[in-house]
Amino acid sequence: MSIILQKQLKKLPRKPGVYFFLDKKSKLLYIGKAGSLKTRVSSYFSKNINTRLFSMLDKAVKIEYQITDSVLEALILEANLIKKYQPKYNIREKDDKSFNYIVITREDWPRVLQVRGTDLDALLNAKIFGPYTSGKNLKNALIILRKIFPFRDKCKPGKGKKCFNAQINLCPGVCFGEITKSEYKKIISQLKMFLSGKKKRLISSIKKQMQEFAKLQKYELAAQLRNRLYALEHIHDIALLDSNIVRHDKDYNFYPRIEAYDISNISGKFAVGSMVVFENNEISKNEYRKFKIKTVKKANDIAMLKEILQRRLRHKEWKYPDLIIIDGGRGQLNGILKVLRSCKIKIPVVAIAKYGKDHLFKSDKSIKIKKQLIQQLRNEAHRFAIKYHRVIQNAHLV
Repeated sequence: MSIILQKQLKKLPRKPGVYFFLDKKSKLLYIGKAGSLKTRVSSYFSKNINTRLFSMLDKAVKIEYQITDSVLEALILEANLIKKYQPKYNIREKDDKSFNYIVITREDWPRVLQVRGTDLDALLNAKIFGPYTSGKNLKNALIILRKIFPFRDKCKPGKGKKCFNAQINLCPGVCFGEITKSEYKKIISQLKMFLSGKKKRLISSIKKQMQEFAKLQKYELAAQLRNRLYALEHIHDIALLDSNIVRHDKDYNFYPRIEAYDISNISGKFAVGSMVVFENNEISKNEYRKFKIKTVKKANDIAMLKEILQRRLRHKEWKYPDLIIIDGGRGQLNGILKVLRSCKIKIPVVAIAKYGKDHLFKSDKSIKIKKQLIQQLRNEAHRFAIKYHRVIQNAHLV
């Protein structure tokens, strides 16, 4: 590796985004996405690279990058830029037919589909997004997107029975007349905007619509948009983390089992807590746990966190974590440490608080873990807590 590339590599941030390799004429050779730009690009300069990449690196004299807010947005930006610039080594990597695409059909009730390049010709006049280089990542991305923008894929429009996806809130009710055609097309329009890389414009549009609904006292519709806005600003894309983010390296400690906790409530009402588990570098959903808050009656996140940790620690049959992550600041950290001390248990703890940007508070200076992994696990705990909170709230309203 040249000295110039070494210097550029050192300046890369450990944030999600898209990276570009350029030749001496500033021509794009290759575009890629990353959960951690520094870690991913560094991996190209290991000994185990194939002949095609070696040829590309031999021509590369410059590395540029663009930071995104999430791995999901990096995946979408990568696809849009590959389509726009068609870099030599991206196109050579696969032929057009083996790429994956998102297709939005031109129907009265548009469907959103994942399609391989070989099947594109059969979908005339459809809106096509891509190419996406990984079918698995695209499938995971659509799962995330569908939770934000519920859409139809297979069910028939009408007033029949709820399809399975409608029962789990992934279809807005096209199949049983729950949503009007114009309302559904607004959701599809927002999805198209996001897939086109226009997130800021989309957020501005949603905020404007929320205000309009609030003025008209259409509070239920305003609440739906509020939830969509929150989801857009807190994208939970842990399923899209590339292996380089979770891979152990000499700069970080390895924690075999990590547990992340969060609280969800409305001014103390319908209060719940969540525990998510990350074990041996993988999400372990069968070990997730949810807690209905029992002892705290007013809004007090610290007291609620203390309650769920106390209840969790009573389960001696559950393996203790090697690291605990909580959503909050110094107060939450001190509250959790107090519980651990009272139980005579020593487990390192990291609290992550959002003050403009995420700040970390550690119980021990020796804790070394990638910030992005902490953020992703915090977000996953938040998602799981919100999901349970809505179940409890909806059950109360019925």
